[in-house]
Amino acid sequence: MDAKIIVLIVVAIVVVAAAAYMFVRNRRTKQLRQHFGPEYDRAVREHGSERRAEVALGRLEKRVQKFHIRELGAEERERFVSEWRAVQGRFVDDPKGSVTQADDLVSQVMLMRGYPMADFEQRAADVSVDHPRIVDNYRAAHLIAVRHRKGQASTEDLRNAMIYYRSLFEELLEGHRPSASREVA
Repeated sequence: MDAKIIVLIVVAIVVVAAAAYMFVRNRRTKQLRQHFGPEYDRAVREHGSERRAEVALGRLEKRVQKFHIRELGAEERERFVSEWRAVQGRFVDDPKGSVTQADDLVSQVMLMRGYPMADFEQRAADVSVDHPRIVDNYRAAHLIAVRHRKGQASTEDLRNAMIYYRSLFEELLEGHRPSASREVA
């Protein structure tokens, strides 16, 4: 065989391999962006690059896959809905206490569903795998709750925290685990 043909074959193989690598990487990026939405962008900012963010999100997906997340039974859901209504109903008379109770109630639902109750950031990261569209609400509510404990949250802030907690609470009660979060490319 002629040396030029061998070189052309090697170059062609390298080009095809590089194109295949780029295709797979772009596909994974697209899947992660689609699944995580704003959480993907947050991870890129936090980790400093798409590559590092994608590695971190991939690890997070694998971590959460190991959890035994379960749906709540009908009686459990009804009990939590009843508790939420009571917490929400007390907001007018005790907004500060209601936000604290809402935070506790969301934590109880998460625990009952099977999410580990590590520190807040890990808990939010874990929840982001199955509920990426509302994890920002959870973080915002938590920040307000932290400010509230320091005496720095207004009643309007507390009202917003209740709205944020409610969105996560309702999604957690639905109990589904999006199938997209189970795909690991």
